[in-house]
Amino acid sequence: MTDTVTKAKILRLESMFEAASRISVVTHTRPDGDAVGSASAMVCLLRGRGKDARLLFPNGYPDNLAFVIGETCEGHVMLCDREPDAVKDWIAGSDLVIGLDFSSFDRAEGMQEALWASRSSKLLIDHHIDPQEKDFDLVFSEMEISSTCELLFYILLETSEVEGDASKLPMPVLRALMTGMTTDTNNFANSVFPSTFGMASRMLEAGVDRDGILAELYDRCRENRLRMTGHLLKDNMRIFPNGVSCIVARRSELEEYDIREGETEGIVNMPLTLDKVRMSIFLREDNGFFRVSIRSKRGTSAFRLASTRFHGGGHEQAAGGRLYFPGDIADASMAEAFLERITDEYFKTGNEN
Repeated sequence: MTDTVTKAKILRLESMFEAASRISVVTHTRPDGDAVGSASAMVCLLRGRGKDARLLFPNGYPDNLAFVIGETCEGHVMLCDREPDAVKDWIAGSDLVIGLDFSSFDRAEGMQEALWASRSSKLLIDHHIDPQEKDFDLVFSEMEISSTCELLFYILLETSEVEGDASKLPMPVLRALMTGMTTDTNNFANSVFPSTFGMASRMLEAGVDRDGILAELYDRCRENRLRMTGHLLKDNMRIFPNGVSCIVARRSELEEYDIREGETEGIVNMPLTLDKVRMSIFLREDNGFFRVSIRSKRGTSAFRLASTRFHGGGHEQAAGGRLYFPGDIADASMAEAFLERITDEYFKTGNEN
């Protein structure tokens, strides 16, 4: 596929799998579909080969992704925020650590110190900018690809057990990878490459039920989520003269609508349907900071804004970070004014693609 997936790397990967018996599969905080899909697919594959692999999340995953866990690795998942000592003990006793869908252990909140201290072999598979290769023994990193799930799919195709035939992979693994790719491309709306359609085609040929996955992802929402979305679009969306849309979800509003983790996913994309909007920013209030999601149209870099203003990163058209108060702003009420000011400055300095 690319220079990232070479025969030499595949041989080393298979050697690492063969030598390991107790394995930690780790992904980033507040895992999204790509993180859940790639990590659960990896655990399912390894357990099918007789390995004692567990999926370690920093914290909980969205309800609409529970079907992926149920099909791949139910009973073999640990959440660091619920059982931190058990998670750290598992990492310490592992002989292989696999990081998926992050570029640095910094993104595995609550686990990073244990991961750095681990003397096990370490493998990274990721599609973000600037992977911290010094922390890993083997790295597969590719930015010109839709998702970590897509990259993992093409890696697995090159292994000796699969030999390019996707149908040789277990169906739960294929479904998990298709799920992660679908969510990270916003159902083929962004970050799509020729290889992405190639992956989808091969998965359909292997028997993956894409319609069933879409039903699980998008047709199982709670009424609260839809009503909250309507409220945010009607009452909270602002469009600045510079073409930036801003939506701020206050903590009190999230509690009023009983919004769960993952239920605001996708709202940030909606303002981009407007012709005059070139960048959309969604803020979700947390304890002492806003979680920031940024999406942009081609020609405007979401990544540069996230990395320079929001302590974050990501991809050119899809990025994120945090906005702290106090720190970046004095208090939460100043968020909208701050966004308008810094995006004005951003565009005046020519920070576009």
